[in-house]
Amino acid sequence: MTSRLFELMSRCGLWHESTRRLFEQSHSLPEAMHGYVYARFPKPYVRLLLTPKNKVTHEGVENLAAHYHGKVLTHDHARAILTLNREIPLRDLEQIIPYPVARNLVLNGPPDVLAYECPCRHARPSHCQPTQVCMVIGQPMVDFVLAHNPKDSRRLTQQEALELLREEHERGHVHSAWFKDAMMHRFYCICNCCQCCCGGIETMRKHGVAILASSGYVAQLDPSVCSQCGNCVEACPFDALTMHNNGVVLEWARCLGCGVCGVNCPSDAIRLMRDQRKGVPLDVRTLSTP
Repeated sequence: MTSRLFELMSRCGLWHESTRRLFEQSHSLPEAMHGYVYARFPKPYVRLLLTPKNKVTHEGVENLAAHYHGKVLTHDHARAILTLNREIPLRDLEQIIPYPVARNLVLNGPPDVLAYECPCRHARPSHCQPTQVCMVIGQPMVDFVLAHNPKDSRRLTQQEALELLREEHERGHVHSAWFKDAMMHRFYCICNCCQCCCGGIETMRKHGVAILASSGYVAQLDPSVCSQCGNCVEACPFDALTMHNNGVVLEWARCLGCGVCGVNCPSDAIRLMRDQRKGVPLDVRTLSTP
């Protein structure tokens, strides 16, 4: 049955060397087929996920988060992934990604990276620009996306990847590492998320489901420097900041340590501080082997 499926896909022009590697590295044929559809047709896949009927219950969204979830990255930790120069072994990331599946990180030195069109932004009637800001990381995913979606993707040099990351950081967007069971149970991309388009942020804000794990940091405000301009309140993707008569107030439980508030603070009154209660940061420099 499997060989006949592969033969049919090859005849239809759907089979590439990267497709073979995706199927070989997947845990099962159904999972491989799911991963194929997701990576081959990301825009309609995500658009379907974001339809209201698929998120009508809290339990339904929790089930989604168990299979498809992200980890907020500080700008420094996102850069560290793109400039990696050591092997990251296959391992379970239970302390870093507190979900039952999709917690593996497989990188072998400087990763292959491509930029592709953000499915979340394309799913919205009105969306942010630019749209080619999602970053697929590692093999066989990079080759697979390039083979099947050449018009929507482009391979990046390390410098181009760092520049894209910097530009999105300066726009006040959230860096996040995403994991999916259908993508070989592992880390496969860095998204640069805006609060108006991102399905993961929307899920957290509307349904209270932690589909995104904290970076391990929390924002710290210096009231002696704060000008009370309100920029940080408006920019915070997770509604963790509010303006009161005596200044800006942080709701600790809502803060995921993304650093967007600090980017938008003209007074330089906000810093990210390590907070062990927020979990362990995804810092590849502490995971890599000599």
